[in-house]
Amino acid sequence: MSNTTQDLGLSSLSFEEALERLDQTVKAMELGGLSLSDVTRLFEEGMKLAQVCNDMLGAAELRISKIQTAYGEQMQIRDEDDRASTLRNPSC
Repeated sequence: MSNTTQDLGLSSLSFEEALERLDQTVKAMELGGLSLSDVTRLFEEGMKLAQVCNDMLGAAELRISKIQTAYGEQMQIRDEDDRASTLRNPSC
């Protein structure tokens, strides 16, 4: 993550915290009545929060893919062993 996200303390947030903060940021902007500088600041923070959430989702997706691949390979080997065993010792 960039230094800017670290400066805002965003890198220490959990996904749920970052998403909640993003939701609050959007709601604050939707309410209106803010100065241009406040809206700009909130927009920038919202974009950074969205990036943090996106990064976390990407990391979780990659981890899940690795787990699926690892277990998929184990299941393939096990299936092949079961088939080979059945061919050697048919139950009929």
